Amino acid sequence: MNFYNSTHQHYCGIDLHARSLYVCIINQQGETRLHKEISANPDALIELISPYLDDLVLGVECMHCWYWVADFCDDHDIEFILGHALYMKAIHGGKTKNDRVDSFKIAALMRGGNFPLAYVYPRNMRATRDLLRRRTNLVRHGADLKAHVANTTSQYNLPPNKVNLKNVGAREQLNTTFHDPVVQRNINLDMAVLECYHRELSQVEWFLEKQAIKHQPAYFYLLKTIPGIGRILALTILYEIGDIQRFESVQKFASYARLIKCKAESAGKTYGTQGNKIGNAHLKWAFSEAAVLYLRGNSGAQQLLQRFQKRMSKAKALSALAHKLGRAVYFMLKNEKIFDEKRFLTS
Repeated sequence: MNFYNSTHQHYCGIDLHARSLYVCIINQQGETRLHKEISANPDALIELISPYLDDLVLGVECMHCWYWVADFCDDHDIEFILGHALYMKAIHGGKTKNDRVDSFKIAALMRGGNFPLAYVYPRNMRATRDLLRRRTNLVRHGADLKAHVANTTSQYNLPPNKVNLKNVGAREQLNTTFHDPVVQRNINLDMAVLECYHRELSQVEWFLEKQAIKHQPAYFYLLKTIPGIGRILALTILYEIGDIQRFESVQKFASYARLIKCKAESAGKTYGTQGNKIGNAHLKWAFSEAAVLYLRGNSGAQQLLQRFQKRMSKAKALSALAHKLGRAVYFMLKNEKIFDEKRFLTS
């Protein structure tokens, strides 16, 4: 984990909420210069901290409304740092916890060089990443709706519907499947939502692809040279990485993508693993999906998986393949090289 260790005259820690801010500013000697609660308003914030802008660093914990504070600092040329929520939870504990105490602890962590850094995602790509994540949530909800249709069919002991509900004709076939009008209405509701998703998401995906070509065209085309990685997986990997240069090593990238597990050890004994939820869940999903799709119709990849299975279970072998793909993606983007399958399968 990286910690902030630069020296400044003033350190501003903000306990951030949707409608209010508790602002604490301490100087290099640890003296509290300001400690006050204000409304979450840019004008109120700049007025409050303006006497200390000559050499100020501002830090907040990573929570859902940090975007506007980062943009505020960018607009006013204020150095901004973002605290990793999970690591900060482990660092600053105490008997008393409130907004006033939290804001002071954030500032003190910054001054002491113990502020755990999270990545401040680029401003120009942030909204597109959020739209892509929103699209993923809606697709998963659509899968739940399809599962509900299949479960309802089996619930009434009807033959399984071997149709692809992505197609309009397949959805129309289900309009007269059930004799009970209430059950049919339930299914019609699923079909109406799926129809809306199909119409809207196809336009969203087209829009996302245009944005990717504008933001990171090289990344997008390089990722699509890997068999099994299509448009959606390429978009997911691209926008969850942001800039590959922020990772100093392939090990740090693999850790961020949740492709490795860390052992919990003490006194020479291993107590399993820990920290498995620290990292990017979207990258973990993308590389896991890519590993499965890479195996389809690929005899070389299937032989590689069999070699892995000689010393581990199938589930762990798939995880190892996902890890190997993640490492390959790191070096592809770092060196701007297309996927070399021969090298991948033999190395």
